[in-house]
Amino acid sequence: MLNVGILGCGRIGRVHAASLGRIAGARVAAVADAMEEAARGLAASCGATAMTAEALIDSAEVEAVVIGTPTHTHYDLIHAAARAGKAILCEKPVDMSADRIRDCMAVVEETGVPFMTAFNRRFDPNFAAIRARIEAGEIGAVEMVTILSRDPAPPPPSYIEGSGGIFRDMMIHDLDMARFLLGEEPVTVYAVGAALVDPAIGEMGDADTAAVTLTTASGRICQISNSRRASYGYDQRIEVHGARALLRADNMLRDTVEMAGPEGFCRAPAQAFFLERYAAAYEAEMRHFVESVAQGREMSPSLADGLRAQLLADAADLSWCEGRVVRLD
Repeated sequence: MLNVGILGCGRIGRVHAASLGRIAGARVAAVADAMEEAARGLAASCGATAMTAEALIDSAEVEAVVIGTPTHTHYDLIHAAARAGKAILCEKPVDMSADRIRDCMAVVEETGVPFMTAFNRRFDPNFAAIRARIEAGEIGAVEMVTILSRDPAPPPPSYIEGSGGIFRDMMIHDLDMARFLLGEEPVTVYAVGAALVDPAIGEMGDADTAAVTLTTASGRICQISNSRRASYGYDQRIEVHGARALLRADNMLRDTVEMAGPEGFCRAPAQAFFLERYAAAYEAEMRHFVESVAQGREMSPSLADGLRAQLLADAADLSWCEGRVVRLD
């Protein structure tokens, strides 16, 4: 039985606690949050002990930690947990600074603790199936990847202010997915963006509508489209075009019922948001973490994957700001 401590008892912390509750080989032993009421509430719901972050990390009972706190706190928590010998699952982005992520890599390598970056979409059954079929050679060599990711509505300005911008906050999932599916590292990044959804987002120096083109050394192309608004639900689609065939994953709908009449065919809207759409992915991600810790297996995505996604996000932001192609060394 793996005893896990959850750092951060907000929305994502509750998601991870629920996933752990469905995994026979693990349990939530302790939780911590800057908001004591949130910690007490989550602790009561999963039979855990609420304590401070410092006490949780120092606890001899806790063998692994899940870091779901605000991004600016990750650096110190990673260092403390690594020094305490805990296995770590950390939400993305690991940090807003690539140099600080490298510092985290150094302490993880020094201490030898298992570390996993929480890019949960790699564990979505549909996206994982696409990757497996690419690796099986079903579509031949990958030539083009298309990723569409659109949220139902923008977050409040208070969130935008500390988010790091659309490329580091929202698109970083898609940048990791691009690496997951392309099979080669991108070497150039070109980004465009605008504030078309909420003028306040533009006034804060961010975009709410963005597109990025990535290219690899062999010429493979990935196109990513992001928007903070989608009137029809949470839009998550992927298409991979290969030399012999195409693989595509469409939106998950609220139900599979379709009505046909004189006006045409009518289907249900897409699922409301990421909690519904990626429920299976979150559980599969946590299962991979727990089983890897228990069996001493290497984890993926790694901390290096977190760094590479952050470098792509930084390059996209620079490309948008300067209106040019950015080449990655």
